[in-house]
Amino acid sequence: MTELVQLKSISKSFGGIHALRSVDFNVRPGEVHALLGENGAGKSTLMRVLGGEMVPSHGEVIIDGVPVVFRDPRAARALGIVVIHQELALAPDLTVAENIFLGELPGVISHSSLHKRAKDLIDRLGFQIDPGRTVGSLAVAHQQVVEIAKALSQDIKIIVFDEPTAVLGAQDAMKLHQIIRGLRDRGVGVVYISHRLDEVFDIADRMTVMKDGQKVGTVATGDVKVDDIIRMMVGRPIATMFPERAKRVIGEELLKVENLNAGRMVRDVSFSVRAGEIVGLGGLIGSGRTEVARVIFGADRLESGTITLKGQIFKPRSPKDAVKAGIGLVPEDRKHQGVILDKPIRVNSTMAKMSSVVNAFGFLKQGKERADVTELGQSLRLKASSVDAPVSSLSGGNQQKVVLAKWFHADGDVIILDEPTRGVDVGAKTEIYALVNKLADDGKAVLVISSEHQELFGLCDRVLAMGQGQIRGELLPKDYKEENLLGLSMTGGTIIANQGSH
Repeated sequence: MTELVQLKSISKSFGGIHALRSVDFNVRPGEVHALLGENGAGKSTLMRVLGGEMVPSHGEVIIDGVPVVFRDPRAARALGIVVIHQELALAPDLTVAENIFLGELPGVISHSSLHKRAKDLIDRLGFQIDPGRTVGSLAVAHQQVVEIAKALSQDIKIIVFDEPTAVLGAQDAMKLHQIIRGLRDRGVGVVYISHRLDEVFDIADRMTVMKDGQKVGTVATGDVKVDDIIRMMVGRPIATMFPERAKRVIGEELLKVENLNAGRMVRDVSFSVRAGEIVGLGGLIGSGRTEVARVIFGADRLESGTITLKGQIFKPRSPKDAVKAGIGLVPEDRKHQGVILDKPIRVNSTMAKMSSVVNAFGFLKQGKERADVTELGQSLRLKASSVDAPVSSLSGGNQQKVVLAKWFHADGDVIILDEPTRGVDVGAKTEIYALVNKLADDGKAVLVISSEHQELFGLCDRVLAMGQGQIRGELLPKDYKEENLLGLSMTGGTIIANQGSH
């Protein structure tokens, strides 16, 4: 079959660092070609070469059999190549319609016509978004939809999706996959980058695995299993991703919430977490999972109900109250809520609890801080040149470790992790799972919120399923093979087994 695009012997160096080493990659008409690998493997760099954002140090790009040299993304788009990056390229102060048809602005244009075209396009994608709303007012998941609509408003030949479902719930991800299948049926070539291997196996025709800037191999999806791909990526099978459940001592009840109500998203929620226990909270985006975490952490106002912390009624007025009381939160949006990207690792790691690194007069003991964070970084296997390096210089997995380091240093009793491995590669996930397990081994009460069933089942001692702002039921380890029951409960179906209080 004739390839739409061929990347031949692509190499790219930045100073003395070789980001790509003689990589071959191709995309055929009407196929979904998944590009896989750990963070830093070179996937995004390779796609930036295809999208005209980078000129390769060596090698050639061939489109429809003709060698081309792209000097900028506009040249690539002129040939029908669109790259949708994980970091969205939208104008937050413009409306949805203006963002979708930004290439037609400025000029004499009918806004009513613009809105109608935008609405028609979004409706065809299966979403309900007001074309007149400013993009900055939308949830991140809907911003992603606008980015996709923007791409599909053009005449495309090749489209690259870089972690497209990282901010989407299960239902919205299914809609996106329907869109991608429609593109494939039209003969469009799709490159799909994702760390979620279950969806890759569902959507991809072929897979190419990269490691350390080199191509490991290309395989047909039907010829391999998940274990084979993980071995290609990290050299170990999936069975070793999750730590073995040790016979942990489950201690006293550290956190108990009863009949919590907050806005439309938290309705009569009750559950508890004990010392040494990892409890999962599953559900679709919009089910109320994150809102429950924010209420417990004092970020959102509790309207009614009670929170009991270590046997005492707790009424947080702000996150500061929660931190003082020994509650930590790893938020789902680490870049905007979990870290200060331009600050050093050591500052981010100690900001939640400064008492151990300041003297009696309130002055920072920099030597003590640096030594403590260096030791903490070693225990977390943090990969960084120095504790003085800005967090922005780290990979996604290592940024997430810095967020975890903050709460390891604070040493609270209750840790809430909201999508702890979102946008993190398989290797870093394994390390983060071990750290979560260690928190429980150290006697912490751990609440894990995740959209990935495999993650909940692999980590948690029990899993609570949320739907429409309520706890729909609970699964224990013996039920974990019945993943469909969890999915049913999360979409508002019947209440499932094990409803007793814990």
